[in-house]
Amino acid sequence: MNDIIRLLDSVARDRNIDRELLVQDLELAMVSAARKHFNSEDPDEFGCEIDRLAGNISLWRNNEDQTREVIPLESLGRIPAQTFKQVMIQRFRENERVSLLEEYSKRQGELVTGVAQRYEGNALIVQLDRTEGFMPKSEQIPGEQFQAGDRVRCILLDVRDAGSQVKIVMSRAHPDFIRRLFESEVPEVAERTIEIKAMSREPGFRTKLAVSSVDTKVDAVGACVGVRGSRIRNIVDELGGEKIDIVRWNESSQVLISNALKPAEVEEVSLCFELGRATIIVRDDQLSLAIGRRGQNVRLAARLTGWDVDILTPPELEKGLQTLQAAVKSVEGATDEMLDRMGALGMISVFDVEEIGETSLVSDCGMTEELATKVVDACAARAKVVAEEMQLERTAAERLRAEDGAVVDALLGGGPDVPLATDQRSEAAADNILGFGSSESTKS
Repeated sequence: MNDIIRLLDSVARDRNIDRELLVQDLELAMVSAARKHFNSEDPDEFGCEIDRLAGNISLWRNNEDQTREVIPLESLGRIPAQTFKQVMIQRFRENERVSLLEEYSKRQGELVTGVAQRYEGNALIVQLDRTEGFMPKSEQIPGEQFQAGDRVRCILLDVRDAGSQVKIVMSRAHPDFIRRLFESEVPEVAERTIEIKAMSREPGFRTKLAVSSVDTKVDAVGACVGVRGSRIRNIVDELGGEKIDIVRWNESSQVLISNALKPAEVEEVSLCFELGRATIIVRDDQLSLAIGRRGQNVRLAARLTGWDVDILTPPELEKGLQTLQAAVKSVEGATDEMLDRMGALGMISVFDVEEIGETSLVSDCGMTEELATKVVDACAARAKVVAEEMQLERTAAERLRAEDGAVVDALLGGGPDVPLATDQRSEAAADNILGFGSSESTKS
């Protein structure tokens, strides 16, 4: 019978299940087999006990006179043995499910490494230590593909109890994946000497982190980058080339926003707390850099800082201020001091005044309720005119682009119904300009 104890010890160790729980399950399975053999519906009619040291199994039947009738195991036959086997398998699976749920629930949010197995639909199945996890398409880095047997590094995003099984959701797109990578590559982050204060990410494209150090002797940005970029390079390689911007955290929102928009150089930052908006002034040559490709830089900076970011050039700012000044000065009783206070509150256009309303003008700018109402009405009227002018400018610009496109099509000898590839159009345009015809005439 010692073989039973050794077997239980092996199962408990391999599947991380409590040995005592397995022994109790074995006793219940023996009782179920006895009830099946004697066609009994009374759950208390039979009892079983297993010696925890020797492994001896004692099975008995409780009689009406309170005596126990010992039942030899050999007398149960084949059908009860099959019942015992089914019950044991069911109980073992349930115990293993509970064990997996407890173990991986504690590891939720941790960085783990698994092996890619296969794709089921768009979800990647990854083999972990004791079970399989899956990574939905929404949690994968766009454009990233794994082959069977590839090493997969990710975080345990969620652990779900799905009835008969445990579903483990993993992620490489979650911002915490970046955080865990920095903890593994940068000891100062793991030791909390350097703290990641804020983060924004567009998986597969770009990530911005704001870091600070609790030790004045430790340069937070330099430590995260590493000697000659060694630390950050390892993280970028793991992410398949995703760009990572590390900026210095600052309690001042103005300084933080300036840092977050790097590598663009910011001239001025104006905050409007009423609207939760930051107006950034940059030179013309820095505008495209501040906005980033498809607005990515300013979008990530806004998420990082928690402010709505609006980027203007000095001429655009001046135009907005002049329009606001003209609208406010048209109201009798409005003074330069009131205008200065409005500017200090971040109101730089007639649209801002219309959106903020009278309450702030009365409480913060020293206006009476009657004057504030007149100022808001004047700005709203002017905002309507400005909006119409902007719409006309956009319409004219779109019409001009359409006309330019038609001219190009005419020069190339094509039209909207004769599409050409970009390189073919370029080659044809060059031939027309140089006075060449088709490629065949050129050869001749």
